[in-house]
Formats: sequence, C-alpha cells, structure tokens
Amino acid sequence: MESLRTNEEFRNCYKTGKSYANRYLVLYVCAEPNRTGHFTEQNRLGISVSKKVGNSVVRHKIRRRIKEVYRLHESMFNSGLDMAVVARTAAKDAAYQEIESAFLSLSRKAGILRESV
Repeated sequence: MESLRTNEEFRNCYKTGKSYANRYLVLYVCAEPNRTGHFTEQNRLGISVSKKVGNSVVRHKIRRRIKEVYRLHESMFNSGLDMAVVARTAAKDAAYQEIESAFLSLSRKAGILRESV
C-alpha cells in the first residue's frame, strides 16, 4: 500500500476529489492521475488525524486502525485511486468494528468497491 505523503498530494485530493462523510470519518476520493502524471494500478491512502482528536497516542491508534481496515479489505477496492481519510473527533471513542463499518460504508457510498468480490 502506498501513501499520500506530501501536503500537495493531500490538497490535490481535497480539491479535486469527492467527499463522503459519516460520524467518524470523512473520505475524499480522487481518481485523477497521480504525481507521475499517469494512472497506476495501486491505490494510495492518506490518513489525517488532527490534534483536536487527542494526544499522539490516540491519534496514532486511530491511524493504525484505519490502515488495518484498508489492509484487510484492500482486494475489495477498485485500483488507481487516491484516497484521503480524515478522522473526526468521535473516532477517538470508537471501537475497531465501528471504524471498520464506517470506512466500508463510506467506500460503498463512494462506489469504489468492486462488485464481484
């Protein structure tokens, strides 16, 4: 799994992508060509957790949970997408299963899950 790394990549995803939100997460999906100027088969996932959410331990826990949800369900996603996930403050009290269902429901709403899986 590749990541969105630079501020420019995140900003591009926020600006050109479409957003979907629920109680715990906001998902931005950008199907634009990535920084190399062409589509790749691999998705890139960026995770942003604000300091408003909690201290570094809490923020990192949320980030690990989102990464793990994506890792376990990676085969279900269409390819060639840039995705930015922004955690909301309610995510700090959420269990892993709640984060998982929130992420997958946003992905279904965005239409980025494969139908055949």
